[in-house]
Amino acid sequence: MKIVLAGGSGALGRALAADLTAHGHQVVVLSRRPSPGALLWDGRTTGDWAPQLRGSVLINLAGEIVDRPPTPANVELLTRSRVEPTRALAEAAGAHPPALWLQLSTLAIYGDAGEPVLDESAKPADGPAQMAGVAGAWEQAARGAPCGRQVILRTAVVFEPGTPALQRLVSLTRWGLGGRVGSGRQWVSWLHVADFLAAVRFLIDSQDLAGVVHLTSPHPVRNAELMATFRRVLGRPPSPPTPEFLVKLGARVLRTDPALGLTGRRCVPGRLLEAGFEFGHPRLEEALRDLLTRG
Repeated sequence: MKIVLAGGSGALGRALAADLTAHGHQVVVLSRRPSPGALLWDGRTTGDWAPQLRGSVLINLAGEIVDRPPTPANVELLTRSRVEPTRALAEAAGAHPPALWLQLSTLAIYGDAGEPVLDESAKPADGPAQMAGVAGAWEQAARGAPCGRQVILRTAVVFEPGTPALQRLVSLTRWGLGGRVGSGRQWVSWLHVADFLAAVRFLIDSQDLAGVVHLTSPHPVRNAELMATFRRVLGRPPSPPTPEFLVKLGARVLRTDPALGLTGRRCVPGRLLEAGFEFGHPRLEEALRDLLTRG
């Protein structure tokens, strides 16, 4: 089957391209940066690449990374970098409709959700703008696009070796800063990269699943458990907690968004489980041991 990856030059895109190719699919990558074997596009308008969509599986990953300070300029950048490519794909799909459109999104659309367990029936939050606002605009740009079937992939933090999401937590733990963040009670929804890849293949093969689907482990953890598990896996001693004011100060130094560590969501993959998907790495400690002891 032909797979078109829009924004396929990022870490998840590269992992998907390799995995889908290994499973016998023909992968076409659309990239805004010159890349070997990729089709160049500007991420704003249709072009010579548009006919590639007809009858394909389109996976839209396009967008700048969210790990940046929550300024109005960055909110605008993150929104534009997602909405413009999605609108260009929708316009191209009008003439060349894909059979399946897999639209990446994020569980951050639920904002700081507290204690409730959230499945796909949960209502998106009104903010913060850099989380729920950007995700909502991204999803809205894809809704109603011409295609045979569309799935919105509300995705957890994907742990993959060598990527910022995992590497920053590893580095902090090794530096002796692996204590709980803030209260430590905030829920973290996470996913092993192998389960992300397997879930995408599962959705490609499915004939029934459409609409919102959560891509996340069935076992979210509190931040305190997350950090304790990193310490245990990396063989580090107990670490002092990082108070909220230090998280915010450190975020300014590291030029990131403190909400990434201070907010949380207790999400579960209700529709995947109901459809019979089996996670290879459902529990955090085993997943981290697999990811951090390779090679």
